[in-house]
Amino acid sequence: MARYLGVDLHRNNFTVCTIAENGRRYFREYALHAMPLFVKGLRKTDQVAVEVSTTTRLFHDAVAPHVDRVVVVNSSEFDVIRKSVKKTDRGDAETLATFLSKDLLPEVRMKDKLHAELASLTQTRDMLVKQRTALKNKINNMLAARGFSPKREMLSSEKGLRQVEELPLGPVVMAELRALVAQIRSLGKTIAELEGTIKQEAEKLPGHENLKSIKGIGDNGAAILLSAIGDINDFPSEKKLASYFGIVPRVRNSNQTERTGRITKRGTKLGRTTLVQCALVAMRYSEYLQIFYRRIARKRGKGKAIIALAKKFLGVIYRTLKNDWIFEDFPNFVLAERA
Repeated sequence: MARYLGVDLHRNNFTVCTIAENGRRYFREYALHAMPLFVKGLRKTDQVAVEVSTTTRLFHDAVAPHVDRVVVVNSSEFDVIRKSVKKTDRGDAETLATFLSKDLLPEVRMKDKLHAELASLTQTRDMLVKQRTALKNKINNMLAARGFSPKREMLSSEKGLRQVEELPLGPVVMAELRALVAQIRSLGKTIAELEGTIKQEAEKLPGHENLKSIKGIGDNGAAILLSAIGDINDFPSEKKLASYFGIVPRVRNSNQTERTGRITKRGTKLGRTTLVQCALVAMRYSEYLQIFYRRIARKRGKGKAIIALAKKFLGVIYRTLKNDWIFEDFPNFVLAERA
């Protein structure tokens, strides 16, 4: 029989509740550096549950080879712990062990190392791009307040940044502008370096060539989508993948009444945003996607049409990866011949 272990994991320590074969419960605390001691006492038939945290990847990779199953729990969807009136390390560990024994935990997929690292790298790039955009907006607002109306794309080139530095404004204002321009330059250099690494590492992922053959998906788009999806074989259908991306409506059933609401927005926000952006670009090349979008927009409005388009495009991505397609002519849906 299996033992069920619930683990309340922190940065430097963790608490374990073990439900033994006879139903008895045992508790023990470990320092994180004592992980080998914990691993030594594990059995191949054990099942372990742990919540997502900073050290979950470290814990998972150390424990997974020695047990039957490691369940990583999405804490935001596990209200029993999240909304618990009395929160203790032992209590959380015991709750995880109990629900694990009943197979009632909301599980999070653990991607392989390269997918996980690339996902983190693309998120860092996205964060820096947003910081750079905020600095550009600050400069535009400063100049507009002083009677200048630069084009928005002006701050995207070195020539434009130099023009800002040469404006005839007071010393205090110019000191602030030069500081902002310096930060934009620094961020631009860092972002370019990250994008080079992202492109290099993304090319190692299965499916990269397949996605790049779809008009509308570039280097960064392919990297973000692949790092979000992970192994396409984890998804038995297009609907499961759409649910993972959070672009399916909430459904509520009560008695004989069924209501659908807005999309769930589960999963990675960056992946969902990138999917929408790529779908809108792909629509420019595909008459099929254009006709689909216009039909939905006429009936339900542009907002819902964009989500429907993204879901339709995700279906194309799913089939492309699942069937190992590479397009020779994406607008006409012509596949390249295999050598």
